[in-house]
This record gives sequence, structure tokens and C-alpha cells, in this order.
Amino acid sequence: MDRIITQPVLPREIDLKLPLWYVVSDKNIDEFHERLTEEHGQVVFVAMSIPDYELMSYNMQELKRYITELKEVVVYYEKVTDPQALKNEPSKD
Repeated sequence: MDRIITQPVLPREIDLKLPLWYVVSDKNIDEFHERLTEEHGQVVFVAMSIPDYELMSYNMQELKRYITELKEVVVYYEKVTDPQALKNEPSKD
């Protein structure tokens, strides 16, 4: 008896927005503060150390790796549960 396994609909692709990053040091902080005040009216700083930025970068690479590996698992299970794909597979004899 063959079972028909319905493939789930994949989620929509992610829609990432591009943030603006500014490198601010003691040499350009006054100019940066003035420019941001003119453009946005108020200034709020969110700061990060170089080691923490490196950790964030590492974490993003880990997320990318995990998503890629998970995607391969999904593709595998799509193939093994699709009767048409199994019929078209060349035999390993």
C-alpha cells in the first residue's frame, strides 16, 4: 500500500533590511553627533566593543551554517517522500 505524504508549504523567504553602520571614534564623534542630530533630530548611541562585534559576526555565520544544513535535511525528506522523485532516481545496481 502506497502512502501519499503531502509536502508542507515552505515558509516565505526572509526579507532582511539593510541597517546603516557607522564607525565612530574620538576623532569624528563631534561631526557624527552633529550630522545625526540634523538628520534625525535626536541621537541615541548603541555601542559594541570589537570583541563583541566579532562574536556577533561568528553567531551570524553559525546561523547561516545551521540554516543551510537544515535546508539540506528538508530537501532530503522532500525527495524520499515524493513518489515521483523515487521513480526517477537511478538504481544503484
